[in-house]
Amino acid sequence: MPELRVLLVDDEPLVRQGIRDFLEDEPDITIVGECGDGVEALETIARERVDLVFLDIQMPELDGLGVASALAEQGGPVVVFVTAYSEHAVRAFEVNAVDYVLKPFDRERFLAALARARARRASGEQEELARRLAAVLSELQRSRGQAQRVLVRTDGRIRFVPVADIDWIEAADNYARLHVGPERHLVRETMASLEARLDGSRFARIHRSAIVNLARIRELQPTFNGEYAVFLQSGAKLTLSRGYRDALREKIGSGW
Repeated sequence: MPELRVLLVDDEPLVRQGIRDFLEDEPDITIVGECGDGVEALETIARERVDLVFLDIQMPELDGLGVASALAEQGGPVVVFVTAYSEHAVRAFEVNAVDYVLKPFDRERFLAALARARARRASGEQEELARRLAAVLSELQRSRGQAQRVLVRTDGRIRFVPVADIDWIEAADNYARLHVGPERHLVRETMASLEARLDGSRFARIHRSAIVNLARIRELQPTFNGEYAVFLQSGAKLTLSRGYRDALREKIGSGW
C-alpha cells in the first residue's frame, strides 16, 4: 500500500491527539505535521508533500473554509473536514460527496472517511475532487449568513446557543465572547467570521469589538465626538463608535 502523507489541522490539541490515536495503527500513514491555524496549515502544505488533510472548519485567523478554498484553487491534497458544523453543512458535504467527520467522532466513522480518502487519492481524479470541494465551499459560504445557532463548548460538553438568545458579542483576541443573559461563552471564531454568518437585519457591528442584537437595544444616549452610549435590556452599556453610526441608523431608523 503506497504511503499516505497526512496533515492534521485543528486548533484543539485534544482533537489532533484523537486523530493521531486513530491513525497510529495504519501502516501506510505518515503524519507530516500538526497545525493549530489555517495560516500555518497552508505554509506546511507549501513546504511538505501532503496527500491528505484532516481539516477543522472553525479556527482563529484563517479558518478551514479559507484553507480549503486555497487548496481547491491549487488542486491540492484530499480534504476530510473535521467539524461540529450545522446540519446544513453536513448536507452540503453529502450532496457534493466531500468527506467529513462530525465532532465528536468515533473510530468507525473516522476510519470509513479515511478509507474513502485513500480511494480518492488513488483514483488520481484531482480535478473532480477540486470541483466537488469548490461546490461545497460555495454552498457553505452562502449559508454563513443564515446561522440559527452557534456552537459553544462548556465543561467538556458541546452546546448550541440559538442566535436569537444572544444579547451581544464581544471581541476576545482571535476569539469571540457571547453574552447570553447572565451567561458568557467563549467561541473559537473571529468577530469577522461571526458577523459574516449573522443575519444583518438582526445584528449590527457598533464597535470594532462589539456586535449587538438590535432587538436588545433599550436606548441610545449621545456622548461626545459623535459617539453614543448603547444601553441594552440586560443593563449592559456599550459604545457606538462614530464609524459605525450611519450603518446602525440604516438598520434601526434615522430619527436620532
